[in-house]
Amino acid sequence: MKNGLLSFVVFLPSSKTLSYGWNLGSLLGMFFGLQLLSGVFLVFYYGTDLNFDSVQYVMYDVNLGWLMRILHFNGASFFFVCLYFHVFKGLFMMSYRLVLVWLIGVLMILLFMGIGFMGYVLIYSQMSYWAAVVITSLLTVVPLGEHLVYFVWGGFSVISLTVKFFFVLHFLLPWLGAVLVVAHLVFLHYTGSTSLLYCHGDYDKIMFFPYFWYKDLVGSLVFFLFIWFCFCCPFNLGDVEMFIEHNILASPVHIAPEWYFLFAYTILRAIPDKLLGVVFMMLSIVIFGILVFCKGVVMGKCNKWLVMMFIFSCICLTWLGVNPPEVPYLLLSQVFTSFFFFFFFFFLVFFFYFCVWSF
Repeated sequence: MKNGLLSFVVFLPSSKTLSYGWNLGSLLGMFFGLQLLSGVFLVFYYGTDLNFDSVQYVMYDVNLGWLMRILHFNGASFFFVCLYFHVFKGLFMMSYRLVLVWLIGVLMILLFMGIGFMGYVLIYSQMSYWAAVVITSLLTVVPLGEHLVYFVWGGFSVISLTVKFFFVLHFLLPWLGAVLVVAHLVFLHYTGSTSLLYCHGDYDKIMFFPYFWYKDLVGSLVFFLFIWFCFCCPFNLGDVEMFIEHNILASPVHIAPEWYFLFAYTILRAIPDKLLGVVFMMLSIVIFGILVFCKGVVMGKCNKWLVMMFIFSCICLTWLGVNPPEVPYLLLSQVFTSFFFFFFFFFLVFFFYFCVWSF
């Protein structure tokens, strides 16, 4: 066991061309650990009967409860920042050639987005309540969806039982995420990582310790930026209506989720048909899995331009999600949704062309 652990974190052969972009994995692990730790402390004082009041109790009456809350709240945002940059780095380096590593990563994105949504509902504020109403209502598009919605709600609308349901899942699913993280690392260390040389063979290997230990420590300086942000701008990344208790008789003028869900939410509302909107919203993450079929295709500079266009589309979709669904934002949402999926369409076309040409 000891030798296995040493070979996993000390004597692991790693490419010497790994830049600081590869520190995003260790940063994700650090923020994930912080979320687990702060979440466990918050669980002790969170009550599912008086949800909004429970959050205020943690903030004002529990010793250092405010600290755990802002660490957990901002830790989620920093976690998703690192997660999205980690994905973008993988696209630049064509890491989808590592099939199992990539597929587990796609599964983790779906899982963590679900966990993030459930945590947002637990605040039970005006915006999170109506976001829960909107998102859970999307289940009606599946067969027997109406019964499924009533099961999730625990009644005929979003009530405290709904919050209790999400609270249990929000506590349990991160431990499943921890298992997937370990599997992700095991397969990554088995196959080797891609590098700036676009390879993962035994061409330029050095030991993981001490060089990459020191490099990860330098990357962890981001944690000090995170601490500064928590104390100086603790709620700048949240909506102002998260401080208002929910009102079931009056919905917000413009319902919008947290910033890290905005690109998917924009895709959802850009498509007039409800079923197609839900399908394309789910595809916005699941479709990353199709890239493993392109593992034999190396496109060089063409890939970099495509990824930069894809990142630009994601940024625009995120900005459009903040704005109300009206002209010209709705039309722009449809345009950039098309650009978003064009990235994957081009990959598939190029892949089939490559297969035919090779044959």
